[in-house]
Amino acid sequence: QVQLVESGGGSVQAGGSVRLSCVASGLHYSDFYMGWFRQVSGKEREGVAAIDTGGRYTYYADSVKGRFTISRDNAKNTLYLQMNSLKPEDTAMYYCAAVHVRWATAPLAEYNYNYWGQGTQVTVSS
Repeated sequence: QVQLVESGGGSVQAGGSVRLSCVASGLHYSDFYMGWFRQVSGKEREGVAAIDTGGRYTYYADSVKGRFTISRDNAKNTLYLQMNSLKPEDTAMYYCAAVHVRWATAPLAEYNYNYWGQGTQVTVSS
């Protein structure tokens, strides 16, 4: 069974950095397209970043471009999200997601993914 387990969240001051990790199991990781999403309580889940199977192509929400970097290590079955220059509005629960089929459109759309982790909380204080 597919499992995605996020870690690395926590509390940080504005301007700081955090690196999230997502370890995948129960799947042939290098065949899966991956994404990071975030959700604030009471709001819809928002796509943050996505990456193709080989790590060559990446996609970002405008709100995080230039500050966040998505990467993957297929040898370790691990997805990363390096978050720099954090802002209070980045506060959210962060989820990793996986899909076996290449996105037809919109790599950051929630409906494109069928496996999800439980999330890790990131809180940015001003």
